[in-house]
Amino acid sequence: MSHIALVTLVVDDYDKAIAHYTEALGFELVEDTDRGDGSRWVVVRPRALDGTTGGTTGAAGTGLLLARAKDDAQRASIGAQTGGRVGFFLYTDDFARDHARMTAAGVRFVRETRHEPYGTVAVFEDLYGNLWDLLQPA
Repeated sequence: MSHIALVTLVVDDYDKAIAHYTEALGFELVEDTDRGDGSRWVVVRPRALDGTTGGTTGAAGTGLLLARAKDDAQRASIGAQTGGRVGFFLYTDDFARDHARMTAAGVRFVRETRHEPYGTVAVFEDLYGNLWDLLQPA
């Protein structure tokens, strides 16, 4: 069986990105390893729906590899990696709880909550302007 383990997200600063994803979005920091050349291997991942952590080989799902931009071309892609479309989908088992927690943490929801046949959803921006769905499946 195969699965997508990591998706790279280009950021401007490791520590600022770690703080946003762990504090505002409630992700876990899975790994933060200095690579010796000024770069780091930084992986964050949503906690499992039951609130547990998955560790580096756990079953908590796909993680984000936070990669600091190294040049102007990479810096230009920060926040625009999906061309302005919703590019990330954060599933929840309790929409109201997570929406309230994220709002209190300063996360900016850019589209109102909707109730669709597939579930309850609202669009938010991460620290860099990337669009995400917060989604509780029906």
